[in-house]
Amino acid sequence: MRLYSDQPGDTKSSASSRLPIPDLTSNHQHGPRPWSGVVRLLLLLGLVAPAMGQDYSWRDTLDAIRQVETGGCPNDGIGAKGDKGSAIGPYQIWRIYHTDAAERDKTLTDYSRCLTSKDYSERVVRAYAHRYSRAALLRLEAGTGTLADVELIARRHNGGPRGDRKREKTEGYWRKVREALRG
Repeated sequence: MRLYSDQPGDTKSSASSRLPIPDLTSNHQHGPRPWSGVVRLLLLLGLVAPAMGQDYSWRDTLDAIRQVETGGCPNDGIGAKGDKGSAIGPYQIWRIYHTDAAERDKTLTDYSRCLTSKDYSERVVRAYAHRYSRAALLRLEAGTGTLADVELIARRHNGGPRGDRKREKTEGYWRKVREALRG
C-alpha cells in the first residue's frame, strides 16, 4: 500500500499532514518531548523518500543484469558460457528461457544467437519480461521504473517466472544487481 502520492502544490508540510504519523509532540506527564520533532522528521523521511526515489530505465536494468551475469567477460559477454554450457551469452540465457520468450515474440527463432548477439539476447530478455512482468517492463521502458520494478525483473530473470517469490534463492543475485545499479 502506498502511503503517499504527490498532489499539485505539495509542500513538505502539506504532504506530511496527510501521512498517518502519530503526533509525538503532544504533552505527556512530564511536558513536551524535545526529541519528538526529530522522530516525526525521521518517520516522514522513511515513508516519503521511497516514493520520491530515483526512476530507473530498461537500459539501467539490462546493464545491471548483464554486469552481474558476465561483467568480467571480454566483449560484453559475447561468447560467454556458464553453468556447464547451459547458459549462454551476455545475459546467460538458458534454452528453456529462450523458448519461453519465443512464445511471446515469434521472431526469436535461434537460441544459438544468444551466444553471439547482445541485441538478440536483449530482445529475448525483453520478451521474457513482457510475458512475466509486463507492468514493470512498461514503467522501465518509459523511464519511470522503481527499484521494485528492477528487482522483480532481476529476480525473475534469475529464478524463473516466480523468481520474486523465491526470496532466499534469488537474494544474493538481487544484491549483486542492486550494487551494479549503484556502480
